[in-house]
Amino acid sequence: MKWSEKLNHYSVFIVSAIVVLAVVVWGVAAPEGMTSTMEAMMTMMIEQFGWFYVLATALFVGYCLFLGFGPYRHMKLGLKGEKPEYTYFTWLGMLFAAGMGVGLVFWGVGEPLSHFNDPPEGIEPGSQEAANYGLLYGIFHWGIHPWSIYAIVALGLAFAKFRKNLPGLISSAFYNVIGDQIYRWPGKTIDIIVIVATTIGIATSFGMSTLQVGSGLSHVFGIESGNMVYLMIITTVTFIFLLSAVTGLNKGMRYLSVSNLGLAGILLLAGVVLGPTIFIFEHLVRAFGQYTTSLPELSFMTTPYTDNEWMGDWTLFYWAWVISWSPFVGTFIARVSKGRSLQEFIIGVLFVPTVITILWFVTFGGTGLHLELNNDLGIAETTAETPEVGMFLVLEHLPGSLLLSIGALILITIFFITSANSATYVLGVFSSKGDLNPKSSTLIVWGLLISSIATVLLLSGGLEGLQATATITAFPFTFLMILLMYAIYKSLKREGLQKHKVKEKEDW
Repeated sequence: MKWSEKLNHYSVFIVSAIVVLAVVVWGVAAPEGMTSTMEAMMTMMIEQFGWFYVLATALFVGYCLFLGFGPYRHMKLGLKGEKPEYTYFTWLGMLFAAGMGVGLVFWGVGEPLSHFNDPPEGIEPGSQEAANYGLLYGIFHWGIHPWSIYAIVALGLAFAKFRKNLPGLISSAFYNVIGDQIYRWPGKTIDIIVIVATTIGIATSFGMSTLQVGSGLSHVFGIESGNMVYLMIITTVTFIFLLSAVTGLNKGMRYLSVSNLGLAGILLLAGVVLGPTIFIFEHLVRAFGQYTTSLPELSFMTTPYTDNEWMGDWTLFYWAWVISWSPFVGTFIARVSKGRSLQEFIIGVLFVPTVITILWFVTFGGTGLHLELNNDLGIAETTAETPEVGMFLVLEHLPGSLLLSIGALILITIFFITSANSATYVLGVFSSKGDLNPKSSTLIVWGLLISSIATVLLLSGGLEGLQATATITAFPFTFLMILLMYAIYKSLKREGLQKHKVKEKEDW
């Protein structure tokens, strides 16, 4: 292969690497300057285009419901008659590993108590109304909406890879719109945006998860957090997730995901039994009803008569952050969902995680609110300042607190490992021409790069700026997702009516 051909062949990787390296160098050399600049850009973007994120996210939810219960619901993410590769329980475990990870444990208490302490405008802080809205908004931010964003990316990639045998790249999902241009610079530009957003987002999450584990060690065992502890955490986690990555999805990732889902179930059951059980059951009924009835209003909620600050800090930031993460999570979900029907996929990806989210938030966030309303322990104020300790502050007031806290710490650590594992896999796919079974050597290289970037930025203080940078990439990708919906529909219409006669089920 000539030099010019090699340069063209690796152009996506080269350009992406240069952009990521430039951002990382900026974060190391001038972390405060990077943070202030990127956060100012992010704030401006959210203030000016917050309405667009709200509208787009609501559109994504409606589109997923149409796919799951509309005329194409029996079509497969794969060839006709193809069976799923994983059992339903294993599949759900993998979905949680990629889509929720440590965030559910982190914000299950952190967000309701933060909203209780600092609720939306017009609600009195520390009141029962603030507690009620704290849980409602927490469930809203972690329910159907983020999963619908992941689902669209996953569906676009799954149809392109499993039905058309195109490369496992996000650009392949646009084949029905731009044709062979996916192999040229229009497609390469899409892949560059995806790789940059994915690498920066993963490195940020890796660093933040390190801080969370460090906080847990400090709270449970009294180990003082510091750079040496963070380095030990990163080194240990890197070794474990690389070992899991090279053993493949069918071994390492599968066993970790299943064990994590089981441990989460045990912790959830313990929270219900040992916590304010009657309060939790009563609030579960209320939360299901309130979330269902409030969903249309919340989906289109904007604040044209206020300064948009609370919405910008929470809802709008969440939607931008989730969209920036969607290529990574969507690619992994596509890989593990081969053989599922559209309806089965939508139910498993949208509704099952939402139900578990409600159970988790009401159990642990509700317990925290109950403690605060009845005992005024100051948990909400502490959690609002350092949300990573919220879960441990709640657990220490339950019987068997030490055992529960250790269980939560193990859960966070395994979520950390599985998230890093899936992230390494996705980057391996992106840098292997879309091959859904990348080489072990490729996975090791990406794993070490992610760990190194996260370590450097964590020690230099550049993580916040990197997080803002990742969120900014959500703006162009939102337009790509809207175009992706059209590409998916075009593919479904053509194949469903012409090739498979959509009225005939594909699951036999």
